[in-house]
Amino acid sequence: MLALQPKHIIISRTDSIGDVILTLPLAGLIKQQFPNCSISFIGQPYTQAVIERCQQVDHFISKADFITSHTTTKADAIIHVFPDAAIAKAAKGKDITLRIGTTNRWFHWLYCNRLVRLSRRHSPLHEAQLNAKLLQPLFLETNYSLEQLADATTLGTETSSAFSLDHSKYHLILHPTSKGSAREWGNENFENLVRLLPKENFTLYLCGLESDRTKLAPLLEKCDGEFFIDCIGKFNLSTYIDFIQAADGLIANSTGPLHIAALSNKDAFGIYPPIKPMHPGRWSPIGKHSQVFVLDKSCESCRHTQEACACMLAIQPMAVAEAIKQARQRKLNKL
Repeated sequence: MLALQPKHIIISRTDSIGDVILTLPLAGLIKQQFPNCSISFIGQPYTQAVIERCQQVDHFISKADFITSHTTTKADAIIHVFPDAAIAKAAKGKDITLRIGTTNRWFHWLYCNRLVRLSRRHSPLHEAQLNAKLLQPLFLETNYSLEQLADATTLGTETSSAFSLDHSKYHLILHPTSKGSAREWGNENFENLVRLLPKENFTLYLCGLESDRTKLAPLLEKCDGEFFIDCIGKFNLSTYIDFIQAADGLIANSTGPLHIAALSNKDAFGIYPPIKPMHPGRWSPIGKHSQVFVLDKSCESCRHTQEACACMLAIQPMAVAEAIKQARQRKLNKL
């Protein structure tokens, strides 16, 4: 059985940045229950910068190191948020008292000793709320609002950040791509949006990976320089987090940077399809200044194709621009 006051708990989530962000509240909830407990987080190297920014996480462990290390890990519990057979097997071979997984993976029946019945596919809950259900073997309360989950987590800022932006303008990051992880709003809609935001009030930055440049070429050709600053490929993840935290807001599809902005208490504008389970009810950014745009309709025709979602493309740039202008006004009211 788990000690009454655990000294070390491990959280394991080895998939993408957005998924990791929506798992970080678990660390905060554990700290609230067990203030002196050390929290380790198993992740992939490309998400390390995000995990290490979480002030409720004490140690980052790479998946490879956890699996290959023959050193006994002294932990009271491990929570397998993202099912991974190799990690589950390695955890059983280490001196970990409580190994928590869901009933939905066969290997959890072999390697875990506490199973939680959890069906994500048909649940009405948000991803972050579903993650919290895995805390049930540790303490009784597992029902949390999205506000409570956001409040449980803090993404720290770098005191040495090189970004100092002019406070007289509203600084908005445009992140149009998602590397195939989400449906996209499209270059044309982003082009129309930037034309609706007055240059005297807004400074816009087009961001993404260098590999996104070809896809964004039509947008660059029509708007670069005159409407926004080209920042494609200029940041690694750590400096991109710094930049997001220096800016006022970010607009994106359902992708990692959107969740970073939301958890950094920035204005996070998300464009979503009304397709379950991709809809915002499951994947909206959590944060006090998050806002999502989605059509109130059924979108079954787009479910089985990787092509552009007609329901996303139909979201009007004018409506998004008005929301961004209102966010700028709120900023001015606070100055």
